[in-house]
Amino acid sequence: MIQKNDLFKIKKDLESNIGQKVQLKAKKGRKKSVIREGIIESTYPSIFVVKIENEQETERRVSYSYTDILTKTVELVVYSENQGFQFTS
Repeated sequence: MIQKNDLFKIKKDLESNIGQKVQLKAKKGRKKSVIREGIIESTYPSIFVVKIENEQETERRVSYSYTDILTKTVELVVYSENQGFQFTS
């Protein structure tokens, strides 16, 4: 069962990583997923925003809810300068 504390912890983890480079894996339906890299831009009470750069040098912003992370619809891996990508929540 989803607890309010679980969502609060995910939100706090994301807030502490604002401005950090992340790898985002999002499920897009039946046996389909998309892997992109971007930067956590901001957090809001119900959602967070990731700025993604495309191959065509255009910027795109995508938003997801904290429950997407809790239900594993979205997986985030934070980039650490020392160790590369590290899984968070």
